[in-house]
Amino acid sequence: MTTTEQLSALSSILAQSGLHSLFQPIICLSERRIVGYEALTRGPSNSPLHSPIALLSVARQAGRLSELELACRRSACQRFNEQKLPGKLFLNVSPESLLESSHQTGRTLQLLQDFGIAPSQVVIELTEQTPIDDFQLLQTALHHYRAMGFSIALDDLGAGYSSLRLWSELRPDYVKIDRHFIDGIHQDALKREFVGSILKIARASRAQVIAEGIELPEELAVLIEMGVDLVQGYLLARPQEQPSKDARALMPRQDSGVVALTDEVSDLGALLNEQPAVTHNTPTATVLEAFRRQANLNSLAVLDDQEQPCGIVHRHSLSDALLKPFATDLFARKPISRLMSDDFLAVELNQSLQQVSRLITSRARQRIEEDFIITLNGGYLGLGRVIDVLKLITELKIQQARYANPLTLLPGNVPIQQCLTRLLQQRQESVICYVDIDSFKPFNDIYGYGRGDEVLLCLAQCLNERIDPSRDFVGHIGGDDFLLVLGPEDWRKRLNQLLSDFQNHCRRFYRPEHLEAGCFTALNRQGVRQEFALLSLSIGVVHLRPEACEELDASQLAELASQAKHHAKEILGGSVYLVDGLAGREPVVELGLSV
Repeated sequence: MTTTEQLSALSSILAQSGLHSLFQPIICLSERRIVGYEALTRGPSNSPLHSPIALLSVARQAGRLSELELACRRSACQRFNEQKLPGKLFLNVSPESLLESSHQTGRTLQLLQDFGIAPSQVVIELTEQTPIDDFQLLQTALHHYRAMGFSIALDDLGAGYSSLRLWSELRPDYVKIDRHFIDGIHQDALKREFVGSILKIARASRAQVIAEGIELPEELAVLIEMGVDLVQGYLLARPQEQPSKDARALMPRQDSGVVALTDEVSDLGALLNEQPAVTHNTPTATVLEAFRRQANLNSLAVLDDQEQPCGIVHRHSLSDALLKPFATDLFARKPISRLMSDDFLAVELNQSLQQVSRLITSRARQRIEEDFIITLNGGYLGLGRVIDVLKLITELKIQQARYANPLTLLPGNVPIQQCLTRLLQQRQESVICYVDIDSFKPFNDIYGYGRGDEVLLCLAQCLNERIDPSRDFVGHIGGDDFLLVLGPEDWRKRLNQLLSDFQNHCRRFYRPEHLEAGCFTALNRQGVRQEFALLSLSIGVVHLRPEACEELDASQLAELASQAKHHAKEILGGSVYLVDGLAGREPVVELGLSV
């Protein structure tokens, strides 16, 4: 298609209002509600400009970007209003369109007035496609939007030319992490570090983080574990012309088979207070009387007609509301839904203590005296107290520090034993890997313990990079011995990558002559000089099957892994040796890999 034809197609689309708006929901996991929809625009289905990338590219070349984006906003506002979609409307705006000379202020506000949408319902989502030269002008334009009541979101954080500077200068209300950092996050420690840093900055700047582009349950599990509460992606819902309005229908089912191997408290049962809830049409006077009868009652959950949580009433909030003149008489017979808060935290019973702690700390509005709702498959179970979470998490941190290895800070022998015990109790198929460094003692003898510690830290880093923190476990037994627990799906691939990664990372520790020779000479245990190969890993693997869990205890399982490790060390070079985990069987070699 020639440039002239593209420009003609664009003119036709704009003249004939040929744009189509799709909507993708953004879901708040803790509240199980849709906080809003991102409006996504497509050209006519039979047009070469159907793709938004092609559409925007041609408009940019033609100098009609501002005009196109206004048409996109008109289409989105019209469809959003027609469908009465709940929550906020996220509208994509490129900063360069705001800086175009043809950009006319006030047009977006006029559109909202035409379609009966309040500015407070709209989020201006900045998507940076080209470098921004005039930050001051952009800041002025966005201040104009904010003054009218709009919220601001920064899209594709980490992908733009100056997204971090935009965040610093514009102080957006929402930050959307680019999907590059979400894709495969369960298998990439560096991406987890990036997202973790973003969450810390967001808490400091009081911005809400949205993770977009989620396509796999494993990605969502890691994000939940890290404390991300607002999510968007194909796993939840694809963009549609008529999107769902029910967040519960979009929520992926929790995988009850996944064991939180690193948690001392595997679910929230210890925090559960089975406090009866009230329905949304309960008179306010009845709720007030319940608080008067129970002096230690801080909160009451409010349920909808399907007995699903739809709000919460806190004692202090209700008291404040009824302190106003005539408020008690005015609201006494009114349903509690008039005074309840729909901004509440709801967590599933099988979520970990760490997950709940991160959700609480990510919510700037959560007060320490307030309660949160605990559910099972979305149904109300009871309440939990924030103060109890903080107490338990503090105790857990102290215990973890007590039993952590002082060098690598990985869990030591006590947490390892607890992990194996939980694994057997849950009857979960897993792969237990005993990891040992070959030639480590002679390496220590000639290079010194300081360099040896660097090697141990290097291995700890390599191990952390190969685990999915939502379901795997890594611990430091002591010395150069480590324990790794993986899922049964792709463990071979991950261990082979571990063998390769470790050997590559260790190259920086050797003297040039040893690296060139591929070996070094040192005294063996008998005091005789001997050539030793460069550092590599021997990994003994036990494939634990559910039917074997009743026949083994944690000590026997650890012993099987140790035996497998000894067999692996008999193979020269990096190696993996696999045994079957069924008790009563002699270890059977299933795999011997050499790298």
